[in-house]
Amino acid sequence: MSAQSTKTSPSSFKPALPIAALALVIAVAVQLVGSLKLDIGIGMIVIFPMVWGLILGLIVSIQKFKPLGIDLQKVASALVGVAVMLLVARLAFNIGPSLPVLVKAGPALLLQEVGHLLGTVALALPLAVLLRMGKATVGATFSLDREPSFAMVSEKYGPDSDQYRGVLAMYVFGTLFGAVFITLLTSLVANWRIFDPLALAMGAGVGSGSMMAASAASIIDAYPGQEEAILGIAAVSNLITTILGVYVGIYIALPLADKFYKVLTRRQTAREVESARVAASTSSAAEIAAAETEAARLAEENKAFREKVVESSAPVHLPLWVSLSVLSVLGLATAFVAAKGFKWEVVGGYALLMALVLLGLFLGKVTRKISAIIWITTIGAYVSSPWFFAGKSLTALVSSVDFLSIATVMLTLAGLSLGKDIPLLRKIGWKIIPVGLVAITASFLLAVVIAEFALGFWG
Repeated sequence: MSAQSTKTSPSSFKPALPIAALALVIAVAVQLVGSLKLDIGIGMIVIFPMVWGLILGLIVSIQKFKPLGIDLQKVASALVGVAVMLLVARLAFNIGPSLPVLVKAGPALLLQEVGHLLGTVALALPLAVLLRMGKATVGATFSLDREPSFAMVSEKYGPDSDQYRGVLAMYVFGTLFGAVFITLLTSLVANWRIFDPLALAMGAGVGSGSMMAASAASIIDAYPGQEEAILGIAAVSNLITTILGVYVGIYIALPLADKFYKVLTRRQTAREVESARVAASTSSAAEIAAAETEAARLAEENKAFREKVVESSAPVHLPLWVSLSVLSVLGLATAFVAAKGFKWEVVGGYALLMALVLLGLFLGKVTRKISAIIWITTIGAYVSSPWFFAGKSLTALVSSVDFLSIATVMLTLAGLSLGKDIPLLRKIGWKIIPVGLVAITASFLLAVVIAEFALGFWG
């Protein structure tokens, strides 16, 4: 989704200082509080510090006592973008040591992507039809709708279409609720202990960095002895989903969703066509003009909604050195809390992660066609693998940085950026909530079930 960006002064920390201070207080506080386990009867769920950080950040961003300005929320959003790369760098160091497991799980890793890429169409789309979401159903349910989906739907249906409105609706829903919901869902399913933890890890790779991290944390809590393999597989699964998602979305998922929607609504469509034919033969010029006016009004409403989403998500470009400096302070503070004290290994691990992020960004800028995230993942996996001469030493250094502490910083900043999106949720309406919950559940669970059978077959 294109949006006009706002630039900040390249020589000043000023735009980032208030957000950095708020995030530091919240992230350190929730890290000190730790996790909370709740028995809800049908299973155990775990609420992690990163979820508390997201919730507290959201509360701060929407409170009216001392409102957090839109510009500051956009600064928080800009920091989230760099924090995601830092998290990817940390997870990359779990891929290298897990390469033997990844090779063994290769067929399952590929097959389970069917669940991620088509699960939403299979389950969420019929629900949206049942709730009479109209043509917005197609845009809302052909995928979990992160940024690449905007271009796909805009090109096929137009930016003022109902289908595009559906994409926007799911995007806003996922931004506000995705990480929290998948944390609770994964925690519940993992504690049933009926699935292989590696299958659960594959299911965690839904294509969103924050949701993947939240899901992986719940799996690790249930299976702490397999942390390295879980993180490595979740990271690879997420990368595969992200890469394949564009091609599957364009050539398979979106056309399939469109056809499935037409099949499910064929009777309703036939009635509408017949009604329109009868109305056209009996309507006066004034009635026809009124119908055209109503159609124009709906198109204008969709356009206005799109513009509000664009305005809300328009990025603020912070200088990279500012972003990395802020994230270093926030990250080290929370990592020290997680490590229960100051440790030079944590400092060294963070320095290595920052260097990897900088290298990935540089290579991404030079090559252009290969994103920084792919470079970061690939290089991190290689230098932590048995094939690299210093692999064990580098992995040990980076492992001193608790990946959950990075996720806590990332989701705290995400929470501080969400207040601007709340008004959009009111415009979307309640129907996107059950549809969104089913879409996330379908993507995760269907992938897990496929992975479970595939692991059993090839294992």
